[in-house]
Amino acid sequence: MTSHGHPARAVSDRINRFGVWWGSFDQTPADQVRSAAVQVEELGYGAIWIGESPGGREAFTHAGLLLAATRRITVATGIANIWLRDPAAMRAAAATLADAYPHRFLLGIGASHAVALELIGRPYDKPLSAMRTYLKTMADTWYAGPQPDEPVPVVLGALRSRMQGLARDETAGMHSFFVTPEHTAAAREILGPGPLLAPEQAVLIESDPTAARRKARRHVQSRLGLTHYVNHLLALGFTDEDMADEGSDRLVDAMVAWGDTEAVAARVRAHLDAGADHVAVHPLGDRTDPGGLHQLRELAPALLPSARADLLG
Repeated sequence: MTSHGHPARAVSDRINRFGVWWGSFDQTPADQVRSAAVQVEELGYGAIWIGESPGGREAFTHAGLLLAATRRITVATGIANIWLRDPAAMRAAAATLADAYPHRFLLGIGASHAVALELIGRPYDKPLSAMRTYLKTMADTWYAGPQPDEPVPVVLGALRSRMQGLARDETAGMHSFFVTPEHTAAAREILGPGPLLAPEQAVLIESDPTAARRKARRHVQSRLGLTHYVNHLLALGFTDEDMADEGSDRLVDAMVAWGDTEAVAARVRAHLDAGADHVAVHPLGDRTDPGGLHQLRELAPALLPSARADLLG
């Protein structure tokens, strides 16, 4: 099959080049989440990616809330946690949303982190083999409900090469989180030209280095206690010294795109240059900017042709 004929191409066309990754809305009332989703759709972003972690919103309920509030935008799980539901429940939930909202739901699944599962007393073991078995079981599971008119596209949350290879061989592609354009380029080499490659990029529109690094460091520091991310950063060439204390400036600058609007947009576009099909823009919001909506509005004219055209009148 040529890359042009790969089933992931239809997904890539629907979600366009830029979407939004939201991880800061778990404690936000549903009416505000719905309003934000409508605004993101109106700006022209092609997808809303949502995470799932113990203590936060359940992924499929959250996705349904967003799909019901909007008309066109794709909602993607990035990721739905395989340890929190069995394969039959995962397949049934995905099929239900795909039937209700045709061509608007993308199922991203992943193995999360051991420490997250420890919080709720769930076991965690051998994520690669667990994922391989999970995918097979999900595919073989009988589902009697109405079938969507095309299979629900599935992508894997993948940081390392073996999980990326599984994404290439068994799914429509991969979603990566907390990565650099260099990681994106290496992932494209493993995936080849067909599968979907959709990295997340944390962003912060702030030109003052001290203020930007102070805010960005909180985001980076929250990942440094997770073994998967530590090993991932070491593989990218960072050192133990980079990850000591709150993280070095070198690490912070690599993981969070900060600066003025054009500098941030250039870093986001660098993932496309490295081989990504789609970039999930992750604005680091705060209490004054829940969901990073102000930043998404500022970035839209630099990233989205429709938004640029509207701005120019």
